[in-house]
Amino acid sequence: MSIDSALLRLLTACCLVGLAGATAAEPSPARRQELIHLVRQDCGSCHGMTLQGGLGPALLPRTLADKPAEGLVATIVYGRPGTAMPPWQGFLAEEEARWIVGRLLEGFPK
Repeated sequence: MSIDSALLRLLTACCLVGLAGATAAEPSPARRQELIHLVRQDCGSCHGMTLQGGLGPALLPRTLADKPAEGLVATIVYGRPGTAMPPWQGFLAEEEARWIVGRLLEGFPK
């Protein structure tokens, strides 16, 4: 096998892995309902039941607009040491945290 064909195979494999990851980022309808419930109940206990703020800051599109999405994902997954924000990595995957951030940035579903 030539170096060009080996490189082409490697690039193809990377693209396929990337596509699989993109597909996996969308939770099933049942899991989406679980995540919505988790945000409304568990996150809402600190961020307000309508996500307009409480112990934690508001989680509304206008209050999150200037924050990088990856930073928000990291905050959900790993928490914020020294604050009341716990890590959620034991309850959801990073892809699910990314899905939640996407919904928060567009206006969280009822």
